[in-house]
Amino acid sequence: MIRVAFQGAPGAYSYEAIGQFFGTEAERVPQPTFSDIFTAVETGTVDYGILPVENAVAGSVAQSYELLVEHDLRIFAEVILRVRHMLLAPSGTDLADVRRVRSHPQALAQCQRYLVRHGLVPEAVDDTAAAAYALADNPVSEVAVIAGEGAAKLCDLEIIDRDIEDYPFNYTRFFILGTEDPPRAQRSKTSIVFTTPHQPGALFECIGEFSRRGINLTKIESRPRLNQPWQYIFYLDFEGHVKDQECEAAMMGLLRRSLFLKLLGSYPAATTPSEENKEMGEPAKEASK
Repeated sequence: MIRVAFQGAPGAYSYEAIGQFFGTEAERVPQPTFSDIFTAVETGTVDYGILPVENAVAGSVAQSYELLVEHDLRIFAEVILRVRHMLLAPSGTDLADVRRVRSHPQALAQCQRYLVRHGLVPEAVDDTAAAAYALADNPVSEVAVIAGEGAAKLCDLEIIDRDIEDYPFNYTRFFILGTEDPPRAQRSKTSIVFTTPHQPGALFECIGEFSRRGINLTKIESRPRLNQPWQYIFYLDFEGHVKDQECEAAMMGLLRRSLFLKLLGSYPAATTPSEENKEMGEPAKEASK
């Protein structure tokens, strides 16, 4: 049986994403923190780990990218999960009774308009599902949590409002992490991290290695270097496999121009469910809430 580490409690969105990728037969092993996911994979306690890296509405998960630089695990695959947020409370609770809402900061950010419309005070906690378990164990009449439908079933909480995310294109991207590279796929994506010299045009020249070869970049983001103030590292995703001829040439060019280059992985590219794409740009349930 495949064992997969995730942060949080059963019913968390990472828990759901494991089922989407591996199927329900995989053993899902909870971990207290993102860092513990890396440790579990590195020590062989589990076969893989799953790590949320960005949300289509709330943006990147900074800690996840920092850990990818600090550790030497490979990205084995990516998973794109359609995240549907539910407002959960103990049985018999009415929406009008709720004053405070607990959830992970990312979930709260994804439901910000909803919370403002209803005058609900957000309270950040470490995990969506863990918040649901805590409320089930110690019910508070004016408190609800934002979590998934799976958490509601596992915690025996009532769903008092459904699909409360502000936008219908609410997807979270996860990385499946392992110790080995995955088999080469028909459609691949590659993730890297690099730094540039501190001089004019350095980033332009680095990115040009891909442009000149017709390689499509799907993500680029800068983050501060934790050990060097006012210095930055760049995270970059591009279409293609690192062993493709043009991609390999671009990487060699980037290696010559950069101060530091790390390959995070070349892995099968996931597809965002197309049935939701037609709704992009419109707030979810804006009129009815």
